[in-house]
Amino acid sequence: MAARGDGAAPGWAALGLRLGLALLCAGPAAARVHHLTLRDDVRQKVHLNTFGFFKDGFMKVNVSNLSLKPPMSAAKGTEVGFSLDRTRNDGFSTYLDEELDYCILRKKPEQDVSIVILLLDFTNEVVKVRFSAEASSLLPKISFVSEENATATITKPTKTSEQNADSGTSLEETEQNTDGKDKKSQRSTTTSQSIIEQQHRVRNDGGTFSFQFFFNISSDNQEGLYSLYFHKCVGEKGQPNNDKQLFSLDIEITEKNPESYLSAGEIPLPKLYISMALFFFLSGTVWIHILRKRRNDVFKIHWLMAALPFTKSLSLVFHAIDYHYISSQGFPIEGWAVVYYITHLLKGALLFITIALIGTGWAFIKHILSDKDKKIFMIVIPLQVLANVAYIIIESTEEGTTEYGLWKEILFLVDLLCCGAILFPVVWSIRHLQEASATDGKDSGVQKQSRKEFWKWGSVLTNAAINLAKLKLFRHYYVMIVCYIYFTRIIAILIKIAVPFQWKWLYQLLDEMATLVFFVLTGYKFRPASDNPYLQLSQDDEDDLQMEAV
Repeated sequence: MAARGDGAAPGWAALGLRLGLALLCAGPAAARVHHLTLRDDVRQKVHLNTFGFFKDGFMKVNVSNLSLKPPMSAAKGTEVGFSLDRTRNDGFSTYLDEELDYCILRKKPEQDVSIVILLLDFTNEVVKVRFSAEASSLLPKISFVSEENATATITKPTKTSEQNADSGTSLEETEQNTDGKDKKSQRSTTTSQSIIEQQHRVRNDGGTFSFQFFFNISSDNQEGLYSLYFHKCVGEKGQPNNDKQLFSLDIEITEKNPESYLSAGEIPLPKLYISMALFFFLSGTVWIHILRKRRNDVFKIHWLMAALPFTKSLSLVFHAIDYHYISSQGFPIEGWAVVYYITHLLKGALLFITIALIGTGWAFIKHILSDKDKKIFMIVIPLQVLANVAYIIIESTEEGTTEYGLWKEILFLVDLLCCGAILFPVVWSIRHLQEASATDGKDSGVQKQSRKEFWKWGSVLTNAAINLAKLKLFRHYYVMIVCYIYFTRIIAILIKIAVPFQWKWLYQLLDEMATLVFFVLTGYKFRPASDNPYLQLSQDDEDDLQMEAV
């Protein structure tokens, strides 16, 4: 889609270049083996990743080159760490989202909340792991790689306020040989009535800190949706935060379920996409059969409608192949990913163009688009290209990057604008038919002699009856578009948030089923048949066509 105007060419060229770069870089980053590099970042909270685990699934995290600017010695009141939050669905975590101005690292884990805090102590070169004692059975044990070679372990259970005199005197402290070589692997555990705290050594290389940890889901109670966050708390308690504190880090995250690298709610997706691709292919085949059977009533728009289900089917096939390789090896094959993004872009543009063309009545009742219709396409087509570019960038970018959130907001806004823009041609057509019906009603006593005005289901109709039938059809089409947008943009997202983590694939199922039903109903309403009121031209429509041609 190259731009014709000289002034618009640079913008289209830049957009095309951005799309090309996104396609070339789309492959590796979409894997379930994530690598994120942040340099001089100012954010106070970074969502690193979310993954649904079944029993025997595991996550391994390698943090390296973690540093602050200015250094920790000059950053008074600064606290840095991670949080691992476990939920049953994709809804918001009340523990993380309440008191947004207060740093979670300065808050003790509540008794009934499944969350682990990893607080870095740069002075003592340790990371403190905190979690609720009551929720310990619901959380996996976090192990540090250095523990495998550890020879020094210190266990210090502390007294609580409710301990009696007999138990209060029991304090065990066990120390093994701790020479200079073994100090780096030293581990201590502090237990209180409600909070368990463990300390693990981290490696300090000239002001940059590194450590590795992992966990394994060992029971059914520990299954869930785990979200990993990075937190930076700046300033003293009760004082406003200072955003001039910068941090840098490299983090590599590997996550896997027992038989798949996909999250628990994504494991059925390859089979789902293949199944839905078959349904779309069958619907396209049936539509081609109808077009060949009704050749005399076929318009150009019908062939455009025929291309849509086949393009959708191809897109789903490539998407299923992409997910299959991610599931089996943890990362996609770059070629399949690029082909999927190309077909996804074509499908999205073709869908909105077809909906808008049907709404304007192109090829059915007029062969020339009005100026208003052309303006709609000048808006919808670039927005669709931008929306697909945003989608590709989101799919090929790690969730923790700064541009991820920006492009996600752009995608939401642009998609919303596209959905609103395609309704305008339908509304304009409805208003035009309402005015035509009112005019024909006033002049119903005057019968025009054109034969095309009197065809509908083998009986004679006036212009008013034909326009009323068209008006009813357009109103149905308007309701269909609104329902399609409502189900794919609102209801599906609510299901994604509300259902348990292992049923997250229902979001994609509802989205694909709503799209299939919309395709079938649109084809039925605007099928090529002589009894279709949309294909019947009144004398007024013929006059309008002649005037537009002039």
